[in-house]
Amino acid sequence: MTLTFAPAGSDALPLHVLEPAGLEAWLEDQPEATRAWVAANGFQADLGSALMIPGPDGRPVAGLMGYGTEAARRRGRFALAGAVGRLGQGPWRIANNLPGGRIEEEALGWLLAGYRFARYAGRVPEMPQLVAPEGVDAARIETLAASEALIRDLVNTPASDMGPEELEAVARSLATQFGAAIEVTTGDALLEQNFPMIHAVGRASPRAPRLIDLRWGARGPRLTLVGKGVCFDTGGLNLKSGASMGLMKKDMGGAANVLGLARSIMALDLPVQLRVLIPAVENSVSGSAFRPQDILTSRKGLTVEINNTDAEGRLVLADALALADEEKPDLLLSMATLTGAARVAVGPDLAPFYTGDEAFAAALSRASGPAADPVWRMPFWDPYEEKIEPGIADLDNAPAGGMAGSITAALFLRRFVTDTPRYAHFDIYSWQPAPATARPKGGLGQGPRAILAALPEVLGL
Repeated sequence: MTLTFAPAGSDALPLHVLEPAGLEAWLEDQPEATRAWVAANGFQADLGSALMIPGPDGRPVAGLMGYGTEAARRRGRFALAGAVGRLGQGPWRIANNLPGGRIEEEALGWLLAGYRFARYAGRVPEMPQLVAPEGVDAARIETLAASEALIRDLVNTPASDMGPEELEAVARSLATQFGAAIEVTTGDALLEQNFPMIHAVGRASPRAPRLIDLRWGARGPRLTLVGKGVCFDTGGLNLKSGASMGLMKKDMGGAANVLGLARSIMALDLPVQLRVLIPAVENSVSGSAFRPQDILTSRKGLTVEINNTDAEGRLVLADALALADEEKPDLLLSMATLTGAARVAVGPDLAPFYTGDEAFAAALSRASGPAADPVWRMPFWDPYEEKIEPGIADLDNAPAGGMAGSITAALFLRRFVTDTPRYAHFDIYSWQPAPATARPKGGLGQGPRAILAALPEVLGL
């Protein structure tokens, strides 16, 4: 599957993208045969509609695509993508200026409409190709599409083929592709290198836990990305129900998203010193599994009382964040499919994030809309700190009460970032529960495009 634009020199057919209010004016300049054809087909330029215009020999000579109203477009993303499959193969070139000036978003959506996960069954249908619209940075848009496809592929792949070792292989492949350095600490070496909580969470599985550490770039500010790589989560001894376990192949969505973001950063050659840390584990059940009421000592030296083995993601992230914090990067970001509470709070479409950095929060929010990558700021609410303090250890990994679960998880992680002023945590879903334009049901990137767009302002690139 290649999500790319048609070559610039292609003999492309013109595609007229029209709002309902502009259809009549366009028709006035068309020959009678075209006006009759549009009327006979009932084309009204509604969002998601498309119509081929035939020439005298019956072959298409142009196309129409409905862009709907601004109100209709505000209810979703990638407005054009919903109609791409209704066109012939083309290739096509957009012949007019799009109302609203969202050409980059629509160009990306067109490419993403061609994504399918067909590793195990089916085939990827050939989608109509588009010539990169004038003024669009085609290489950048293709990079964003390829990075999103990587995220989706990783999340969609079942745990049988995407365990810690396979996740490491993907990171190694990216390192080779972009000339990055990579080190991996595996199995009992995690204890020797002082990553006790990563080891504790992963030790019950025959698939050895590991910490993946990728570095790229030798100039510019230091950016560190930490992604939760729980390749499958049974819940451990606090075993999940079958229904709750059904989607746990996606519990490495944080790792997938930081790898997708890292891929974009490296492909676009941003002037940063990039580091990617991924604690990769499988939270399984065996005689060596960590237990409720165990107390673990973290890399940071903080002790953690285990009140639910199903709150394991924050444990592996904590050791990785502690390592990242030792280097005091200019910006530290963590991404994880961490809590169901975040889904209750904002649903599946928004990526909630936590930060105490006002400049980062503002830049990210501004970048989010144009990047078609919605985010929503949540609070590091200091009065809830006492909820994560159990009394017989420094921290509680699963506070009782059931309230503010996403906030308390974020506060837990913040305890491991003490020397890095600029830190943000993303509690993402990384899953599209029902098909939408340019987003088939399945794995999804949430946050990387908004972060990428915000980095120049945030880091002064």
